[in-house]
Amino acid sequence: MSGSEPAIARLLAIMARLRDPNGGCPWDLEQSFASIAKHTLEEAYEVEDAIRSGDMAALCDELGDLLLQVVFHARMAEEAGHFDFDAVARAISDKLVRRHPGIFSDAEIATAQEQVASWHAIKAQERAAKRAAAGIASTQLAALEEIPVALPALTRAAKLLRRAEREGLGRLAPEESAASAPLDERTLGDLLLALVARAQSAGLDPEDALRAANARLLEEARKRAG
Repeated sequence: MSGSEPAIARLLAIMARLRDPNGGCPWDLEQSFASIAKHTLEEAYEVEDAIRSGDMAALCDELGDLLLQVVFHARMAEEAGHFDFDAVARAISDKLVRRHPGIFSDAEIATAQEQVASWHAIKAQERAAKRAAAGIASTQLAALEEIPVALPALTRAAKLLRRAEREGLGRLAPEESAASAPLDERTLGDLLLALVARAQSAGLDPEDALRAANARLLEEARKRAG
């Protein structure tokens, strides 16, 4: 690996060396998609934390860590004969071109709102095509069931509510009147879901709001600890 070698090629070569059964890194060789998944999530959160702090040096470092996760997964997939890093890059490039018809074709999309609407419409068509190819009925419920269970609960609730509305299922969240009921796990869940729905109606992101509240709580704790 020379110093003039393209950076991504060097990174791919390093990952291949780490995963080489003959003299590679013992830890890297023991890893699987499942064991690496938690690290992938952690690195994504650390990228967001660097962005929120405004630390550009940290952001550069954390983006590198997140890129490593992509390279790691792609390398394991290549070893198993599924796909390689180039396939990942081609797939996202194709997706970006496909979902920006106002840039890469003759569609007229003049505003950010129109682009968002077009993106969701194209994405819905792609999901329907995938279901058809897999022999799965394309239903309103299927669109909701595709939202990953592993998402943070507040984020998943917001996505479920938004997609339910787009799919024509209407309001699914319980009413906030549950606030007067005795508190148990189900009641608490209903209250949180109702608050997520209320936040969306006000154009607020519940995950961002709770993060900001957590930051205020920590700052208050700092003041009291003196």
